[in-house]
Amino acid sequence: MMMDQLQDKYVLILGLARSGEAAARLLIKHGANVVVNEYKSKEELNNVEALEALGVTFVTGGHPPHLLEQNPAFIVKNPGIRYDNPIVLGAIQQNIPVVTEVELAGEILKGTLIAITGSNGKTTTTKLIEEMIAADDKRAFLAGNIGLPACEVAEKVHEDDYMVTEVSSFQLKGTINFKPEVAVLLNIFDAHLDYHGTKDDYVDSKANVTAFQDATDVLVYNEDDPTVKEIASRSKAKTLPFSIQSTLSNGVSLDENKKVIQVDGEPIIAIDKIVLPGMHNLENILAAIAVATTCNINKEAIAHVLMSFSGVEHRLQFVKELNGRRVYNDSKATNILATDKALRAFNEPIVLIAGGLDRGNEFDELVSSLTSVKALITYGETKEKLKRAGQTAGVQSIGLHETIEEAVEQAYEVSDEGDVILLSPACASWDQFKTFEERGEAFLKAVEAIQ
Repeated sequence: MMMDQLQDKYVLILGLARSGEAAARLLIKHGANVVVNEYKSKEELNNVEALEALGVTFVTGGHPPHLLEQNPAFIVKNPGIRYDNPIVLGAIQQNIPVVTEVELAGEILKGTLIAITGSNGKTTTTKLIEEMIAADDKRAFLAGNIGLPACEVAEKVHEDDYMVTEVSSFQLKGTINFKPEVAVLLNIFDAHLDYHGTKDDYVDSKANVTAFQDATDVLVYNEDDPTVKEIASRSKAKTLPFSIQSTLSNGVSLDENKKVIQVDGEPIIAIDKIVLPGMHNLENILAAIAVATTCNINKEAIAHVLMSFSGVEHRLQFVKELNGRRVYNDSKATNILATDKALRAFNEPIVLIAGGLDRGNEFDELVSSLTSVKALITYGETKEKLKRAGQTAGVQSIGLHETIEEAVEQAYEVSDEGDVILLSPACASWDQFKTFEERGEAFLKAVEAIQ
């Protein structure tokens, strides 16, 4: 156990940010000698003086190899730092453990750890689970990619509480004994290959959500995803499947008429009573119900959440009705599959706004779902590539712009009453924005500017 007997041991934190700061504070409390190494200068970092007052040492402006000469007990790496970083490579060569802060959280947590991962749908599923638990008058804390860093939240969680944690492949790759009582594996497709290098490494990282579970734990998994199903077949945990395609006698699925969600054959709620739109969200809902039933949340609480929960900000979020048009913000759709799923969530004519960072890929996989698009408004680095995909799909109206503000203006101009105006970029935001949230806020402001 990493958090045992840390008194006076040297621990290196690679990369500060929120997770690094939370890890530093936790490790200091446990008596460690903490050094934070950051490529940025001290002047560019937050809370340096407060952390130094606690005893944290900073080495900034690069990643000097001498940091490994003191033989750290382990390294806590910011999830975004790649494994070809010289400090990380050196540590691996010297058999020094390299972990992310979720590993520390799992060790100190006294309550029930619920960990949710997948290529898409993590945040919505995480939020649904948290709300279902809270609706049954139990305490649930959001952590990880949604909310605060896991090791900061873990300190506040009591034995009867739940920590509902969204975990990415970046975080899971840095785990060596991460053991959630309930793990959720939603789906897996090619993503983040620029970070992982190969799909096998990406899949293996996702599989770490259940790799250290045992028969006392539960793995909720997507029966319809072959890669997920194969991982589940190797898990030592009790497995609980969910499926949209099949009616399951043991698990969470739709009834034979595809109108009611059921658990082990017992009805929970009719689909037409659920507020959240989209078939992909139905997968998230089934997963959340599976977790809720595992945690003995009553049916009334589950149904109440499903009849009132309208979505998470920037994730197929209904914005407003604008002169007869329904506007949706799906800025979180940073890849092709997410946009494909968003497009398939609607039956109305769609004016799609898409574009952003050019990662070198084409958009051929989006063509089949673009055939239902009334107009495609593209912007940013990928506008020409998206235009080609739209032309292949036969989209009649295609516009090219530099900014999201210009794209919103034209999207409204070419739309009619009864249409859906949908921001679902199919690209990362980093060509023009720091985060997908910032992109979503820019979209919302542009929508509000239309009279």
